Amino acid sequence: MNSADLGRRVGVPSTALFTDQYELTMVQAALRAGTADRRSVFEAFTRRLPEGRRYGVVAGTGRVLDAVENFHFDDEMLGFLRDQRIVDAPTVDWLADYRFSGDIWGYPEGEVYFPGSPLLRVEGSFAECVLLETVILSILNHDSAIAAAASRMSAAAGGRRLIEMGARRTHELSAVASARAAYVGGFHTTSDLAAGFRYNIPTVGTSAHAFTLLHDSERDAFQAQVDSLGRGTSLLVDTYDVTEAVRTAVEVAGPELGAVRIDSGDLLLVAHRVRQQLDELGATETKIVVTSDLDEYAIASLAAAPVDTYGVGTQLVTGSGHPTCSMVYKLVARARSADPADPLLPVVKKSLGAKSSRGGRKWAARRLDGAGVAEAEVIGTGDVPAELADRQVQVQLVKGGEVIGREPLEAARERHLAARAALPMSAMQLSRGEPVLPTEYL
Repeated sequence: MNSADLGRRVGVPSTALFTDQYELTMVQAALRAGTADRRSVFEAFTRRLPEGRRYGVVAGTGRVLDAVENFHFDDEMLGFLRDQRIVDAPTVDWLADYRFSGDIWGYPEGEVYFPGSPLLRVEGSFAECVLLETVILSILNHDSAIAAAASRMSAAAGGRRLIEMGARRTHELSAVASARAAYVGGFHTTSDLAAGFRYNIPTVGTSAHAFTLLHDSERDAFQAQVDSLGRGTSLLVDTYDVTEAVRTAVEVAGPELGAVRIDSGDLLLVAHRVRQQLDELGATETKIVVTSDLDEYAIASLAAAPVDTYGVGTQLVTGSGHPTCSMVYKLVARARSADPADPLLPVVKKSLGAKSSRGGRKWAARRLDGAGVAEAEVIGTGDVPAELADRQVQVQLVKGGEVIGREPLEAARERHLAARAALPMSAMQLSRGEPVLPTEYL
């Protein structure tokens, strides 16, 4: 059973009230004006990347598809809207029958993106599309921020393993979404069992300092853990004296000890000392896991240390300083009626300064250089140039209201690693800089 199947098995409740009130009041006004059924195109995009970021990562697409599929109003919700007089009776009646029936195109999950990239294109009537704005943005902004941080940490780790362990540092539902997004961004495992259950992400976990403190001695604690979990377990060695703990750990578990975890101190120095001690004790295959408020910069600083696995919590689930991607959802084209033959007219909000945008139903393609390395994000309207036809980024996710773009989470993770590998090498730099690819408009 793949991760998408698991997500459906667990079940997703209605997402219809995960929205701002003005989405519904716009529908009410448009119904009264006779414009609610005008054929419309909305796009989700960001005008800029978070400061210092070289690329963004699309994450949450699978959750968006679940949200769209489960966006419907039950009797209790309709009663709330009616009793609170949020919308009028004709609008309540219209909402009672709501199911999205349009089309959605977007960047597939795990793909990278840049300023202006049309990450999601939602097409249908104005009323059915505008209702989805808030839930789409809340998922994409959160998950893409976590995935971008995870990707930077994954690149900094240079192939070493990464554990997501931020569940105690965020909202319980955000923790599950964060673990999913981190897996897309390159993490290998999570400590969050809800994420493992819902999305089939590998889970790990052994013990905290409390377990050591519970016992009369560190040796007793280690023996209890080894007796229960086997010699391949990971023992936490910084509760008291690290050197003594490592010696005791190997005495208890033998050279087959799976790993030791270091959660405090000068990690670079301590990791070197622990590696030397483990080797001298014959535990040459025992791994070293480090935790303790890591971010991508701390991980990069440990590149020369004999570390095998990094565990990351707070900085990951808060986007490493950028907890949102500033994505917006804008109407970019509309017709004068619901007639499919009625041409779509580009529309754009005329704003001063940084809030300007471009109208029209857009396609996106990634141009490569002769060596197969990405060199530009190309965005246009109308026909796609022949030389870019096979480099288009968007795929269809929903057709006629039916989800057709579900895929296993593993596919999104593999896609991200491939997309990141196709970027110029400067994309991996942690120093502040501009987006690694320019955005070109045709």
